[in-house]
Amino acid sequence: MKKQTNVFKFGGASIKDVDGIKNVAGILASRQEERIVIVISASGKTTNHLEDVMNAYFNKQADVREKIEVVRRHHFGLIDGLFEPGDEVYALVNDLFVEIDWIVEEEPKHDYDYIYDQMVSVGELLSTRIVASYLNKIGIPTAWVDARDIIRTDATYRESQILWEDTERLVETTLTPLLDAGKFVITQGFIGSTDDNQTTTLGREGSDFTAAILSYCLDAVKMIIWKDVEGVLTADPRLFKNVQKLSRLSYKEAIEMTYYGASVIHPKTIKPLQNKNIPLYVQSFIDPTIEGTYIGPDVDDHYPPIVVLERNQTLLHIATRDFSFVVEHHMAYLFKTFAELRIFINMMRNTAISFTVCVPDLPEKIEKLKAILDKEYSVTVENDMELITIRHYQEEVLKSLTKGKIVLLEERLRNTVQMVVKNIPLIERI
Repeated sequence: MKKQTNVFKFGGASIKDVDGIKNVAGILASRQEERIVIVISASGKTTNHLEDVMNAYFNKQADVREKIEVVRRHHFGLIDGLFEPGDEVYALVNDLFVEIDWIVEEEPKHDYDYIYDQMVSVGELLSTRIVASYLNKIGIPTAWVDARDIIRTDATYRESQILWEDTERLVETTLTPLLDAGKFVITQGFIGSTDDNQTTTLGREGSDFTAAILSYCLDAVKMIIWKDVEGVLTADPRLFKNVQKLSRLSYKEAIEMTYYGASVIHPKTIKPLQNKNIPLYVQSFIDPTIEGTYIGPDVDDHYPPIVVLERNQTLLHIATRDFSFVVEHHMAYLFKTFAELRIFINMMRNTAISFTVCVPDLPEKIEKLKAILDKEYSVTVENDMELITIRHYQEEVLKSLTKGKIVLLEERLRNTVQMVVKNIPLIERI
């Protein structure tokens, strides 16, 4: 009989500082009798800082070394707070920074997406080396595994697709013996590799997806995402008042929420779990005693209004220059162009001679889109938009969320309203 395994995922906020790492160690210390695979993200804002390094390097800016030093100071600060001088973790982490140094020493020889994956993936390697070393230091036997040895992908850099059969085989042959030996296994979220050992990434915030992949491959009993909130909430508490915790969610509702932009779970996380009916729990690493949110197959679909707000959105109005109708061949060409540029369409509407879409504000990609479409289409850009999605909406909630805003695009389905809005100053009498 196959032994039961759990998969935990800890995000960057949980290990952003020395106290955070000690807290994660405390959660794990109380579960040493369990078989656990631990997926860990980059510490704190490391991914953002490595993206800054990447952009400085690719754009040949003079301050690239200074940006690397920001990342270096953060990680050696963690080590200084957790280990004695001379511990082997210093050399392990230094070797990873050497990899970054090697990249920036030469002129860019590959396209942006390829170099991005080689550089930004180092964040997860750094954090997992530190956490695994600390667990072993305090007497919790832990094996560090390079995710690139078990997560096999294609070569679509920055948004790689999983090669499932190869990944299942590698996970089984690599992780199972370590778990059978009574060790925790720590590996990285977000990263994988191709058959020829080129590092790839699974998409921004992809560590949840990594944990779901491993849960699927190991037939996990459950997966837990540890967050800085009590569970899945009806809205972001940093942006809205009176939010509630959702104690139970169906797979379907969780998929809908993530599709519309809810950031608590990565959009690709649910499907691998649903395929094997593996329950997902979202719990608080701040207070692990609080009952979190259960996500699974056996949940009734009765929910209060759930609000997702996405800022920094852009409206694109695309119209044919010859006033011909926007018909099937136009739509096929436009969708193909958006897909090739990896511009995700959050909302869309077409009329006889135009096609309007709401997309994330990605100036560089939008400029490329305009250049490609310029010959046949006129493209008008409106920035500084917000996209509000309300699941299980009520009219009073709609009125509250649109006060002081102009609605430029709206779509209503049976359970969902989406609105693209822009703030407008209220007219006041002088």
